[in-house]
Amino acid sequence: MADNKKMPEITGDIENMVNRAAVLTEALPYIKKMRGQTMVIKYGGNAMINEDLKQTVMDDIILLKLVGINPVIVHGGGPDINNMLNTVGKESKFVNGLRYTDSETMQYVQEVLIGKTNKEIVSLLCGKGVKAIGISGIDGNLIEAEQLTSDEAGNDIDIGYVGKIKKINTKVISMLANDEYIPVIAPIGVGKDGQSYNINADTVAAEVAIALGASKLIMLTDVGGVLEKTAEGEDRIIPVLDEKDVKNAIDKGIISGGMIPKIEGCLDTVRRGVPRTHIIDGRIPHSIILEIFTKNGIGTMIIKEKREDYVYRK
Repeated sequence: MADNKKMPEITGDIENMVNRAAVLTEALPYIKKMRGQTMVIKYGGNAMINEDLKQTVMDDIILLKLVGINPVIVHGGGPDINNMLNTVGKESKFVNGLRYTDSETMQYVQEVLIGKTNKEIVSLLCGKGVKAIGISGIDGNLIEAEQLTSDEAGNDIDIGYVGKIKKINTKVISMLANDEYIPVIAPIGVGKDGQSYNINADTVAAEVAIALGASKLIMLTDVGGVLEKTAEGEDRIIPVLDEKDVKNAIDKGIISGGMIPKIEGCLDTVRRGVPRTHIIDGRIPHSIILEIFTKNGIGTMIIKEKREDYVYRK
């Protein structure tokens, strides 16, 4: 007589299906917790260039929307701008990591970010059956800005029509995100005189997240997060950093070079009210879902302060 209590051996296709179901059930508590929350996603790097990665990023964002989370996308577009400037024979110049933007360059920046990159993202999302609306900081004075005339040290700089954010007017974003739409924002601001300004997309994403009271800011980059060397000499992603950890990591040289302003920007964001920021590798398919809906995640999460009584996902 067969023992009906004995589990059957699970192999092959059925094993794969069971593993997929396990992933879904692992995601359930996170979906339940995050329903109704707003997340700002800074979309950039190779995930904007590689066609396959584009599709997986859009799929991840759509899944967030369908399970009741409100994603807001802020996109860059540096490679597209470079291609446009190369086409017209105009040299790209950078000062302190920011693109020098004279009047002619500003025209091309607007043409590319608003007319090309933004609309391509919207088209991808709409083509997958969801409703997305592309906007820029010019629309409805969404991003009020003024000319950036000094660097972080207070030294005078002249980089043309590069903007500093004065205010984010969130009404339009909130109306869209809390309804059935996914807002897609191009990082162009506008001054009192109607002058347009080119603004760093990381900065726009952070300020939008703060203004919206978002629960998370997710930065898609071309690195896995903050890396440290193990005793065996291998790179390991540091899963969670708080303010004290960041200072120690900078002092030890674990965080260095171009990663310093990115991490400090994330830390400034959590100091100003966004509970968590995440730096994840956009080159990994479905990196957003892996970071948000799995126990261990795949990137580095930045928080203000660790609590002994809190169990972190990573």
